[in-house]
Amino acid sequence: MEVKMKYMFASDIHGSAWYCRKLLEEYGRSGADRLILLGDLLYHGPRNDLPKEYAPKEVIALLNGMKNEIYAVRGNCEAEVDQMVLEFPIMADYGVLVLNGLTFYATHGHIYHPDHLPPMKKGDILVYGHTHLLRAEIFEDYYVVNPGSVSIPKGGNPATYGILDGKTFKIQDFEGAVVKELTF
Repeated sequence: MEVKMKYMFASDIHGSAWYCRKLLEEYGRSGADRLILLGDLLYHGPRNDLPKEYAPKEVIALLNGMKNEIYAVRGNCEAEVDQMVLEFPIMADYGVLVLNGLTFYATHGHIYHPDHLPPMKKGDILVYGHTHLLRAEIFEDYYVVNPGSVSIPKGGNPATYGILDGKTFKIQDFEGAVVKELTF
């Protein structure tokens, strides 16, 4: 008997305490079993404006309070000093996750992305952040998903996160609307 679990994916918090709180509230409401963070947690980066309520120390406290619920990969804005203050691993460039019988290659997107793929087999799923642009589509014989950005969305998109429920990936905004959906 296959056990179906629910997972939340989020990327690009960029030190916004306001959006981090909203994300963790949604995580609690969602019934997700794990929160998978796709990088750029604390620093806004030199190319981005400061996000709403930029307060990396508060984000540290919020995320550390959830440390046993989080899987994370390193974004291009993460540094060793970030790992010194966060109580869960964040320095891996990628993670290979088998969730609900699906194989995910989870990464931030600054190294591996649709134009520079990691090794992918038919049916695998590349999940990444970095671009701040949401995406959920079939790409050749595998899938590509990007939950968008929690705090600094681009391309006219709302702030979003992803939910994997069974074999369906939904990208949702903070009002609960499903912006994009893909079933694997």
